[in-house]
Parts: sequence; structure tokens; C-alpha cells
Amino acid sequence: MESLSIGKSVSELHELLVNKNISATELTKAYIDRIQAVDPDLQAYLTVLEDQALTQAAEVDQRIAQGEVLGALEGIPMALKDNMCTEGVRTSCASKMLENFIPPYNATVTDRLRTAGTILLGKVNMDEFAMGSSTENSYFTKTRNPWNLEYVPGGSSGGAAVAVAADEAAFSLGSDTGGSIRQPAAFCGVVGMKPTYGAVSRYGLIAYASSLDQIGPLTKTVRDNALVMNAIAGYDPLDSTSVPQDKPDYTKFLVNDIKGLKIGFPREYFGEGIDPDVARGIQASIQTLINLGAEVAECSLPHTEYAIPAYYLIATAEASSNLARYDGVRYGFRAEADDVLGMFRQTRAEGFGPEVKRRIMLGTYALSSGYYDAYYLKAQKVRTLIKQDFDRAFEKFDILLSPAAPTPAFKFGEKVADPLAMYLSDITTVPINLAGIPAISIPAGFVNGLPIGLQLMGKALDEGTLYRAAYTFEQNTQYHTLKPNLAREVLTCGSR
Repeated sequence: MESLSIGKSVSELHELLVNKNISATELTKAYIDRIQAVDPDLQAYLTVLEDQALTQAAEVDQRIAQGEVLGALEGIPMALKDNMCTEGVRTSCASKMLENFIPPYNATVTDRLRTAGTILLGKVNMDEFAMGSSTENSYFTKTRNPWNLEYVPGGSSGGAAVAVAADEAAFSLGSDTGGSIRQPAAFCGVVGMKPTYGAVSRYGLIAYASSLDQIGPLTKTVRDNALVMNAIAGYDPLDSTSVPQDKPDYTKFLVNDIKGLKIGFPREYFGEGIDPDVARGIQASIQTLINLGAEVAECSLPHTEYAIPAYYLIATAEASSNLARYDGVRYGFRAEADDVLGMFRQTRAEGFGPEVKRRIMLGTYALSSGYYDAYYLKAQKVRTLIKQDFDRAFEKFDILLSPAAPTPAFKFGEKVADPLAMYLSDITTVPINLAGIPAISIPAGFVNGLPIGLQLMGKALDEGTLYRAAYTFEQNTQYHTLKPNLAREVLTCGSR
């Protein structure tokens, strides 16, 4: 019996299934065994759906036995961030407020992945209501970085990144409001794509900041990422912000050639606050791209310094509005009190964690009478200036690059007492969400044994060029092939 490591890419697993070297049931069991072995240390999963996953796998095996042609993702075990609705399966947003919430419907991405034949292993941990950069704000548990258990995995999609990095899922979906896919992808050494706003439906994504939120894939390789995007992207009439246009086949952009590609690196993304070792790693990546034939030059995004304050005014204002629905009346947690007003107050006091309360208060203040024009409206004007910076840069360059995060992963507790320092963890990612453009983080080296990520930014709806550049970089480096040592043997499953 040949042994099969579950650490293979989606593409490799697909070939094994097609060639009947392994069954979907055997593959799914191997991932469940892996979760049982390593997740007590990592705490990536909030809900594991063993029985459901094995039932879905048996359905795939039946289709294989009947000679049906397998789709690219059919029979592939994956995980969803716990803010995407799954009918009949708890969707908690890692909050006490939704600890027992069972959605009566699926998110569009959930349905599309089910249609593609994927196998849902479970729901993974996150910062509560996607508010955080470290997955320390979960009501349930702290997810740990598989490269060093004393360090955070990033956030808010920390569980999604860890599940992929630690071979607990072949791929996962996260959500990105200000870097929540790309930053944990960088911290955990995987590939994370934040698509153009509107390219992937947000229907069924529990909202944090509606004008910024975007769903995207976390994967082991760039090819896997493109395959998942093929399944989840495209117009959705259920989402009023969905872009009504045909999606491309993203895998067609996976060519190992960037000769003549014009790449800009904004000087503002390499300034104060960027770890010198991270900067050196990204400079080495720039040299690699130059050696591969790209034309790389410095550029400027002059309003970058205003991105963090603008983002945290807009995001918290929208959070204040979106989270007003959690009042103990409609659904979710309800506190006991003597009267209705007391129930409202106590429900929100007990149901939300400290970071969520902080952001609700900031947002409510920014929207309050007398302050709306001074704060929220001004932030929206700054948002327009930031988008115009990108528009001007893309007149000269095909893509831009920067570190995906200003530092490698940091230790647990290191920034909890200083919210501003935590917010600055997103300094290189939030401008992209404000502008609504796509960006991808790919593994680009290590600092003190911890991964760092290279962020590539593109024009709206031009994910294809990002995939081309990311694929070329990946094919000419080895960073994506390295795996964390969890001090446990990588589990294997037998092939037939």
C-alpha cells in the first residue's frame, strides 16, 4: 500500500481521485484524523462535521463509481470561516452573541462550493465578528500559529489560514475587510487572495463593514487559489453589490512568464513601521521578479498615511450599523433583565467581547449628530483620494507590490493592550479594501523562522494579472513548499 500525504495541493489530490489512487472517503478520513491529531494544539476549528463530511465523500465516490467526470474541486475537503452561513450548521462568528445560531440558509459561496462537489470538514475560528488581526478576540479559543505555537496566526481569518498551513484542510475560505485574508496568509505561509469588491458574492456573509468585506480563498498554491476562485466568483442577483459580468477562467492566467510586466513598489509601504528584516525579504523578492524579466520601479501613493484612520472610521461606523440588529429580540443571545431596555443593554454588554464593543462605540460616535461631517464624511472623501492614488499608479504599472504585513507574526498578548499598535498591523492591506481592488499574498521568505508574505495589488477585476505574477514568482522560488514542524508525524492514508 502506497502512502499518501494529505499535505498535497488541490490539483494533486484531484489527480489522485481521478486516477482512483484514493477514494474521497479515504481522503476525508485522513483529514479528519489530522484534525483530531493536531487541532488540540492549534485550535483552528470551532465545529468539525465528521459525519456530514463522510456522507458527502460517499456521494462523490458513488459518482466516481458511475464513471462521472470529476470537477476540479470535487471530493476535495475544505473549511469555511465561521462567518459564512451554512444551513443547519452553527455559524457563530466566534461570538457569544451567536454561540447557538443555526442559519436556515446557505451563503452563496457555500452553495457554489457544494455544487462544485467539495467536502465541508467544518467551520474555523476567527476574531469575533471579524474584528481583529490576531484571532485573539474569539469568544471560544485562541488559534495558534503552526510555525510557532507561541505566536498568533494573524486575523481575522486566522483559523482559515492555519487549517491550510497545518494540512487540516486542502483549502479554506476567509473574509477580508482590511487585510483579514492576506495578513494571516502571510503569517502562516500560505496563498491568500482578496478579490475585487463585488467579484465574489457576499450573500450569507455575516457583515462587519459592508462596503469593505470580501470573501476569498486561502490555499497552498497559486494554482489552487485560481481553481477555488473559478468556483466561487461570478455574478449573484442575491447580492446588490455583485458585479454583473462574466468571470474568466482564472487558471488560464497561470503562465510562468512576466517578461515586460511593469511593477511598482510604493515608497510609502516601505517606510516607518516596516520591520527591517521584512523589508529585506521583500527587496529580495523584487530582485527575483527583476531577474525573471519584470520592469520594477518605485512609485508613490501619497495618501497612504491617512488610510488607517479613514479605514477605522468607515469600518467602525458600518459595524455600528450592522451590529445594531443583535439586541436579544430577533435571534442570538438574550440576557435576563427586569425590563426591555435592561435586556437590550445587558444582552449587548454580555454578548459582545471587548474589541467588538470598542469598534461599535467608535462607529456610533463617528455617526453621531455633530460629528458625522467631521469624521465619517471626511473619511469617505479620503477614501476617494486613496482610490485615485491607485488609479494614477495603474496608469504606469500593471501591478504594485509591498509586504503583506509590516512584521512577521507576533507573540500572543504582545499587542492586546495597545489597540493602535494592533490596528497598524494592517497598514499595508487596508488601502486595498478602501479602493476596492484585488490583492494577493504569497509566501516570500522567513524571518526568525516565521513566514512573511509578498503582496501583489492589481487593477479592479484584473485578478488574472495577479495570478500570472504570483504563479511565476511561486514557480521560481521554494517558499510555498516548506511546511511547519508540528512535532507530530504528518498523517497519511493508504491508497487503493
